Amino acid sequence: MSIKWSYSSLKTFQQCPKKYFHLKVARDIKDAPTVATMYGQAVHKAAEDFVKDGTAIPEKFAFMQPFLDTLAAIPGEKHVEFEMGLTEDLKPCAFDAENAWWRGIADFLAIDEAKGLAYSVDYKTSRSARYADKQQLDLVAAAIFAHFPKITRIKSALLFVVSKEFVRAEHVADLKEAYVAKLRPDLARIEAAMENGVWNPITGPLCRFCPVKQCEHNRSD
Repeated sequence: MSIKWSYSSLKTFQQCPKKYFHLKVARDIKDAPTVATMYGQAVHKAAEDFVKDGTAIPEKFAFMQPFLDTLAAIPGEKHVEFEMGLTEDLKPCAFDAENAWWRGIADFLAIDEAKGLAYSVDYKTSRSARYADKQQLDLVAAAIFAHFPKITRIKSALLFVVSKEFVRAEHVADLKEAYVAKLRPDLARIEAAMENGVWNPITGPLCRFCPVKQCEHNRSD
């Protein structure tokens, strides 16, 4: 059984299959927005408007100005919040295409086809880059290579705008399939759960914040 997924949905499954089931399959529960998620959305919007249209950064986000000035100065064709899809055989497709297997968004993307080079940046609002997860960059890089076949190399980064840290990575087109292959075992686990209907919960320190209140591990009360 083929699934449709994003990196965030995969992380939800890894955290707890039962939570994944209710949020992504049954869709009988929604994850309510938090102060942190709303702040992240506001940061992304401010960055998007500045790079795309030159809209002034709101005063409360002025600390981002030097980073965004640097990104805006990168040569090449700029894209912001660029939506991409991949089929299961890693062919490019529209984000909302019926045959989209994976869906993802590049927060900032600069394409220089003449040099075969791209820059890809994902904004993060965590207070520290200590637990930075670069796998998301791998997936976005695989999609960029598929959507822009003249690109052979990507300079990627997670930009932690609050802690003012860059977590960098480099990607090459020859490894496109390898970037996705490392996640296929977990994707196979999701497919198996879809087929057998078994979504075992996983207990952990975040259970009390989970929106799946009927789970035996949720002790939010």
